[in-house]
Amino acid sequence: MKIGELAKRTGVSIRSLRYYEQQGLLVPLRHDNGYREYSPFVVDQVRTIQLYLNLGLSTEQIAGFLQCVLKNKEAFCDEVLPIYQQKLKEIDAQIQLLSHIKQNLIDRIDSILLERTHQSEEERK
Repeated sequence: MKIGELAKRTGVSIRSLRYYEQQGLLVPLRHDNGYREYSPFVVDQVRTIQLYLNLGLSTEQIAGFLQCVLKNKEAFCDEVLPIYQQKLKEIDAQIQLLSHIKQNLIDRIDSILLERTHQSEEERK
């Protein structure tokens, strides 16, 4: 199938598919005229790539274990677990940072509202 058909079947843009190819995630057959030809199993491969991208993994990380995952179950690919564990640590750090920012914003809002309330009471006197 041509790249346009693959894009339609997967809902992924042609530009993204070309990027996946540049990153080594997809390897299409090339005809003499330069057209890319994809086998039908590549549809599942693109969906798998999308799954990992949605988990927040980089194309570089995905490239490190994609072929193993496509051939075996994820549980049998030694490369996957450390990447997941590292990603989880990163997410925990982001959550902690966002919680701190959230609390800071709450404190600032409370301070503003308190000051406005205090000012309104002063004006009434």
